[in-house]
Amino acid sequence: MSDLTHATAPTQFVEANGIRFAYRRFGGGPGFPIVLVQHFMGNLDNFDPAVTDGLAGGREVILFDNAGVGSSSGTAPRTVAGMAHDAIAMIDALGLARIDLFGFSMGGHVAQTIAVQRPDLVRRLVLVGTGPRGGDGMAAMNPAVVPLFGRRDELGEAMWLPIMFSPSGRSQAAGRRYLERITARTEDRDTLVSLETIGNHRAAAGEWGHPAKDSFAYLAGITAPTLVVNGSNDVVVPTVNSYHLQQHIPDAELLLFPDSNHGSHFQYPQRFLRRVHDFLDVQPEDDSDRLYDEHGRDPVRGGRLLPGR
Repeated sequence: MSDLTHATAPTQFVEANGIRFAYRRFGGGPGFPIVLVQHFMGNLDNFDPAVTDGLAGGREVILFDNAGVGSSSGTAPRTVAGMAHDAIAMIDALGLARIDLFGFSMGGHVAQTIAVQRPDLVRRLVLVGTGPRGGDGMAAMNPAVVPLFGRRDELGEAMWLPIMFSPSGRSQAAGRRYLERITARTEDRDTLVSLETIGNHRAAAGEWGHPAKDSFAYLAGITAPTLVVNGSNDVVVPTVNSYHLQQHIPDAELLLFPDSNHGSHFQYPQRFLRRVHDFLDVQPEDDSDRLYDEHGRDPVRGGRLLPGR
């Protein structure tokens, strides 16, 4: 059990596929390690200590910058598939054979892709504020929201208040507490995401969100039990897309928080953690109600593989 926390875990580096990935790891316990995949324009310092330290009470937590993000080297891919390829390389380089995976926003697109490509790797999946390939309103961001992402130089971290939190006084107050948490670490801060990476990730989001026939079909290949979480009115990835995920992933459940936006888990960290711990703390001997085994086989139907596997 490490005595490191979100605030004290040093930034470390691991090489994979010619990329030097920055990461931080801390916590410990009986649970499987959990890898968190970050949102658009987010780096190591945008993870919420209330969430990560809460998770670290029962398992090791691994935060990382993907290729071209923050302190990691390399060029950010212009597709989600490329981002997933790099994330898998980093996870493998750390020697992690079996993990729980947590993807937020664009990180949720990446996490879905990893779960389809590597069912042997992903035991359980948490998807927050994200949506499926070709989801509703995902080909292009809401025009009213686009300018909010361009106010980093003007507002600093306060740019996230209208993006992550609803306009209500209660939600905005929660947002200000979130800002205090993510700026509390004063040493070994991460590098801001570059304009080049922001542009490449915008292209990746557009490619992912482009509607196409049967674009949800890949979700049948996610064999890991999945917890889908969102706010009641997500202005970045419309909340209806969380319903799509829950309806098309074979073993998925849905949690929606009231009076909340894209960062609902930042607004309700304790409520979120209670549900996530309950979801993740299932031991193999208690997991007999899952629909598919770790190889994507349906034990009830004599080991038939899921469609597309």
